[in-house]
Amino acid sequence: MARSSAGPEIERLIQLLGRLPGLGPRSARRAALHLVKKRDQLLGPLAEAMAAAHANILTCTTCGNVDTTDPCGICRDARRDPGIIVVVADVADLWALERSAAINARYHVLGGILSALDGVRPENLNLDSLIDRAASGDVKELILALSATVDGQTTAHYITDRLSHLPVKVTRLAHGVPVGGELDYLDDSTLSAAIRQRTGL
Repeated sequence: MARSSAGPEIERLIQLLGRLPGLGPRSARRAALHLVKKRDQLLGPLAEAMAAAHANILTCTTCGNVDTTDPCGICRDARRDPGIIVVVADVADLWALERSAAINARYHVLGGILSALDGVRPENLNLDSLIDRAASGDVKELILALSATVDGQTTAHYITDRLSHLPVKVTRLAHGVPVGGELDYLDDSTLSAAIRQRTGL
């Protein structure tokens, strides 16, 4: 059994850091050591920021985003087009799209995707409120920004079926050759998707 090289408080910090995505036990030890060494510049302010976030973070009841207000800043932004809703699986996807600044629309976070393997069923997702929003009469288009996996596509088909009775245009993100991508290095399914979804010049 490995011996502890630090006190219980630091070991607890290492264990918690090790639960973060992308950090294994060694990375967590390095991060913890860096925080401890820079405790005045990093550890103290980080603890304060985490305490403030813990006390003030809310889930938006309109779209499912996380923010310090409900409705969130995106839902309250009058400059955004209320007629377009981008449907994403997770808040991380919403943040990624916002970073790209590619669209000035509203969002809807499902909280996951349908997965028979993981036991994720329609009632486990934020689908009913999406249908309600789509049926409100204000929405012209739903953009399904879901992953190109089997589960992502299953979720997209399920949503499309649920919305078939509404006069709402349902689109999805294009799949295929990435910008700067070399054809020789792409897998067969990506090339097939690119051919099927070709566009005019």
